[in-house]
Amino acid sequence: MKILVTGRDGQLARSLAEGACDYPDLSLHFAARPECDLAVPGSAAAVIRETRPDLVISAAAYTAVDKAEQEPELARRINAQAAGEIAEAAAAIGAPLIHVSTDYVFGGTGDAPMREDEPIAPLGAYGRTKAEGEAAVGEGQGDHLILRTAWVYSPFGANFVKTMLRLARGRDEIAVVADQMGSPTNALDLADVLLALASRRAGGDRTGWGETYHAAGSGQASWAEFAAEIMRMSGAQTRIRPIPTSDFPTPAKRPAWSVLDGAKLNETFGLALPEWKTSLAPVVKRLLDEG
Repeated sequence: MKILVTGRDGQLARSLAEGACDYPDLSLHFAARPECDLAVPGSAAAVIRETRPDLVISAAAYTAVDKAEQEPELARRINAQAAGEIAEAAAAIGAPLIHVSTDYVFGGTGDAPMREDEPIAPLGAYGRTKAEGEAAVGEGQGDHLILRTAWVYSPFGANFVKTMLRLARGRDEIAVVADQMGSPTNALDLADVLLALASRRAGGDRTGWGETYHAAGSGQASWAEFAAEIMRMSGAQTRIRPIPTSDFPTPAKRPAWSVLDGAKLNETFGLALPEWKTSLAPVVKRLLDEG
C-alpha cells in the first residue's frame, strides 16, 4: 500500500518513518514544504492528486499552542481549512484518510478519562482550529479515522522530555505545573498504531472506519509528575517544584483535565498504547545515549 504522509520533520512523521521498517506491506511517501505547504490553499490537494496514494495520513499541523493566539488565522488555515482540502482530495481519488487530532479539543473539566463522544469545548485557538479540522474531515471524507492524541514526545524535534533533560543540566530546581492532567504519549507508540491500522486497511479490513478514537499513553499524569519521572529515569538530581497554573501564565489557556480514554480503540481494533511510564523509559535512555 502506498501511503502519503503530510509532514516530514515533525515528531510523528519521523516516528512513522522509523516504524515503517516493521511493515513491509506499506510504502510511505512524505510530503513537506515547499511542495506541500499547508499554509497555501490547494497545495496539499495538488500533491495528493499527483501522488495518487492508496491512503493518506494527515500528520502535519500547526501545534504552537501559545503562538496560535497571536496568529489564529494561520492556525485555522493549517489545522482546519487544509484538513478539509486533504479530506476532499483523498476522497476524490478513493483514498481513505487517517487524521490526527488532539486532546485540546476538550474544555478541561471532569475527573474521569475522556471518551470520544463527550462534548468538546476548546479553550484556545489551537484547540478550536483542530476541532474545526475534525469537522472538516468528517464533511469531506466519509472513509476516515480521526485519532486524538495528547502530550506527544519522542527522541525527535522539540518536546517536553527534551526540554526537561536540557534544563536539568543547569538547574537544581525546575518549577512545573501540577494542576493540569493528561496522557503523555510516545510518538513512536502512536506511529505504531497508525501503521497497524494502515496495514489492516491494506489487507482489506474496513472495520471501525468512519469513527473517532483516542490514541494516547495509558494512565495519567500532571506535568509535574511527568517531569519528576523524567528526572528519576535520567538520574538527574534536579528537584521538581509543583506549582499551580496561575503561577505560570501563558497566552493560551490549557485544559486542566484532558486524560484520554483509549477503550474504544482497544475494543474495536485490539490496539492499546502502553502505560506512559513504560513508554517514557526507552526515550529517556535513547536521548541520554545520544547526548
